Amino acid sequence: MSERYIPNLTKQGLYDPRFEHDACGVGLVANIKGVKSHDILRQGLEILCNLEHRGAKGADPETGDGAGVLIQMPHEFFGKETERLGFERPQPGHYAVGMAFLPHDEAKQREVEGIVRRFVEQEGQTLLGWRDVPISPDEIGELAVAVMPAIRQFFVGRSADMESDFDFDLKLLVIRRQIEDAVAESGLDERGDFYICSLSANKIVYKGLIVATQLQNFYHDLADEKVVTAFALVHSRFSTNTLGTWKLAHPYRMVIHNGEINTLRGNINWMTAREGIFESDALGDDVKKLLPIITKGVQSDTASFDNALELLLATGRSLPHALMMMIPEAWGDHLPMDQGKKDFYEYHSCLMEPWDGPALMVGTDGVKSMRCAGQERSASMSLSRND
Repeated sequence: MSERYIPNLTKQGLYDPRFEHDACGVGLVANIKGVKSHDILRQGLEILCNLEHRGAKGADPETGDGAGVLIQMPHEFFGKETERLGFERPQPGHYAVGMAFLPHDEAKQREVEGIVRRFVEQEGQTLLGWRDVPISPDEIGELAVAVMPAIRQFFVGRSADMESDFDFDLKLLVIRRQIEDAVAESGLDERGDFYICSLSANKIVYKGLIVATQLQNFYHDLADEKVVTAFALVHSRFSTNTLGTWKLAHPYRMVIHNGEINTLRGNINWMTAREGIFESDALGDDVKKLLPIITKGVQSDTASFDNALELLLATGRSLPHALMMMIPEAWGDHLPMDQGKKDFYEYHSCLMEPWDGPALMVGTDGVKSMRCAGQERSASMSLSRND
């Protein structure tokens, strides 16, 4: 495939990446009692296939704007896989899996892997090993294959002195942001192949520049009966006035989204303005390793929202608390609302302006999932234990 088919997301002609928009298909299926099963994943993939009409296709009808699924960590499945690869998987909660897009060039890939190891070990954790994710490139379009990154998973062991799951989550965030910055500064990512889809101890993302119906056949893992979850977030992307890429497919690390965030430029500017006064008892000086909060370079409005949500969860706020801060209901004096709820919104309006405009936003912290929908911002929440 000629180089001219590789998307160039830099400003060119009338195209400006600041004006990326999308209108997508979004789905969530969950067991409200938190019981994990492969059926939940199967149902999620069925929903995704039924959302194919909400996803866009290009000149190559087999290449879509992107599709993906976010599920809870399938511990039994990874136990089987790590045993096959020759290293031991720690108990649930004491390891994390990074789902990574990498350059195909072997030398560059080794350099990126060296950066991953450096920051994992620098932060006192253990890089347990790597796994090639089994895929079927013949199941997707020619244009998608032409720009497809290498897809690998890396396993991070939690240090013995890490007291809580929350502390481990913070450490993983610090590790990931440093890896991203180091790769960006190294010049290794000329084609935009590098991206960490997820790095978590309790959830994982499978996604790509593919059509919704192709996902389950492209990623072999998704067909394994040992891949169980209590919920599945699925997304079929329809980007308008944009160029599709593997990294811009949803889900992101915590959310899936339909619609547009109309206040995006202001949201990013205000977040940047606050960074100079950020403090954290839990992170100390490590808070500087997270800056800038909104990742530089080309990314969608959803990816920026995802960055901000990560920050709020890193402060110890719950998922419902954080999402209600970011997407508040209309709470003016003329609207009927419980006074306590109105006080909540009024107080938090002093801390963060609304990220306004999304038609539907679904978020998860790996334990709970929450949906915010419509102009009324009605919210519902599904509880899913991650035992």
